[in-house]
Amino acid sequence: MKRLSNLYQTMETLRSEGLPISEELENKARALEEEIIQKTILPILTEKIEPALKPVKRELVLVVDHIPGEPLKVHISRKRKITEQMAEIRAKGIDNGVEHGTHNIDKTNRITRSPATNFAILFPDGTLIEEKTAVDTMIAAIQRIGVEKVRRVVEEYNLVIAKVPVISKIRDSKYGNAQHDLGNGWLVITHCANIQKKKFFDTVSDILHLGLKVYIK
Repeated sequence: MKRLSNLYQTMETLRSEGLPISEELENKARALEEEIIQKTILPILTEKIEPALKPVKRELVLVVDHIPGEPLKVHISRKRKITEQMAEIRAKGIDNGVEHGTHNIDKTNRITRSPATNFAILFPDGTLIEEKTAVDTMIAAIQRIGVEKVRRVVEEYNLVIAKVPVISKIRDSKYGNAQHDLGNGWLVITHCANIQKKKFFDTVSDILHLGLKVYIK
């Protein structure tokens, strides 16, 4: 914990002096955070929570929503719904760089894609995000929810598209052209069909309890 506190202090000092924080330093901070969460925090949570859950006779998923400076929130989500939604976009090794395989393509049996369709996202307050393209809709919706909030979900649940974290600060060697700027160095990958985009937002909405309605048009 002290290592992480020292690293945070160093970064805060750089910010207060108006000095840029390198991507390498940010990556080290995230890696150290992940190590502490996995090796220290999760075992403590498991030790505290497991006895309280012993009387419960059904499967469930507890979602811990930690936002610095705010009270901790714990929600119950339906395990089947979350795991099914994540199945097609989840993989291990987030932000570690991706090695993409190569395939010999038989041009005589090439699969053609169906015509592109747009999609829209409706928020509980009545706000409808429906840009000219599905990519622009995806970007606008993530920005409205909050890039950092969505990134935390991506990181915690290892949500990926084409083996690339949906939101990352690392430009992928193969799909970099499909990563679009979200601000503050964050990139979102959009290299997928709209049905996958919908599943991604359904998953984020369920985990964060946003109440989104996603429509493929």
